[in-house]
Amino acid sequence: MEQFKVLHDMLMSLEKDFQKFYDAGNNAAGTRVRKGLQDLKTQCQEIRLDVQNRKNA
Repeated sequence: MEQFKVLHDMLMSLEKDFQKFYDAGNNAAGTRVRKGLQDLKTQCQEIRLDVQNRKNA
């Protein structure tokens, strides 16, 4: 469950940048959103591999 909390915190940390990008058109915020989403993708892949390894153990 700790890994889920990490994912949740990562996603919630992007909220302000999402608002700045979509509501205010701030392009720098869009760059931060894209970076954050890439980091989320990486974290999800690590969790996915951990789940698979535990399942197969």
